Amino acid sequence: MSNTTITVTEFVLHCVINADQKSATISILALIYLLSLFGNLLVIAVIVMNSQLHAPMYLYIGTLAVIDLANSSVLIPKMLSVLQLDSSVVPFGACVLQMFVVFHVEEMESLLLLFMAVDRYIAVVYPLRYPSVITNKTVWTAVIALNIFGIISIMPYIFFTAELSFCHSNILKYCFCDYATMVDVAYPKYLIFLAAGCITTGILPMVLILISYCRIALAALKISSVEGKKKVFSTCLTHLLVVGLFYIPLTLSYILPGVGVKLSTESYNTMVIVGNVLPPMMNPLIYSFRNKEIKSNIQRLFTKKHAQNTQENTWIIT
Repeated sequence: MSNTTITVTEFVLHCVINADQKSATISILALIYLLSLFGNLLVIAVIVMNSQLHAPMYLYIGTLAVIDLANSSVLIPKMLSVLQLDSSVVPFGACVLQMFVVFHVEEMESLLLLFMAVDRYIAVVYPLRYPSVITNKTVWTAVIALNIFGIISIMPYIFFTAELSFCHSNILKYCFCDYATMVDVAYPKYLIFLAAGCITTGILPMVLILISYCRIALAALKISSVEGKKKVFSTCLTHLLVVGLFYIPLTLSYILPGVGVKLSTESYNTMVIVGNVLPPMMNPLIYSFRNKEIKSNIQRLFTKKHAQNTQENTWIIT
């Protein structure tokens, strides 16, 4: 083939799954998606319906649930359609849109986890200042600012993608559209810009989060009450579980190609699936089981519904 530039109007997702693993993969992805939808919608509903949960930390958790819903919804249905229906052709605009949304929700989650770490840092290290510094207004302002910053930081990548010249092929070797796969097809050397962006919105927030929790741990050790120490460390463990599930696989999946490390299709897909698909399913479980307020409100919600159904059935029988 000659080294000529072609006008790309669509991409082909080359989602390679072994035939003997295809059915299992589809079933697992469908189950993960259903659990993600149910769990995150339940967390959002509980927070919205209970006024006592209209506090900064729960607003952060509710926002995280919204981000997780968007993340799983933009990835899993398309992956299922590619695997189940062989719907592998994606128009150029739709592919860029998916790339934008995935990039945006990843940045939002990264920065939101940083804000949550800062929230806990102020609550533990400066408890007397916490009520005046961290308010509901502060949280909503932070969420809006994160969205604006995320959109502005992503726009150069969108414009840059539109200007890429695709030679020889429009086949993307993974199950979804993202910046790394497009640039790898067009001009792999430009992946260095992806690494720079990941350092700014991925590595740097992760480092700041770890520093915050180290400072929180040191402050917790000075608490004389054993119960107080347990509460602080329990909260830190909850957040660190969420942080680890999100940052570790995604950071590796973006940084390694950005610095020129070639990943196999299986390795890359595994990293992105773990980083993008598992956290939306696990986060509601983590917060439901480790947060007493959310757990008790969920129990009351289902207990109330069960009591209402029992009462209605009794009325019908009588």
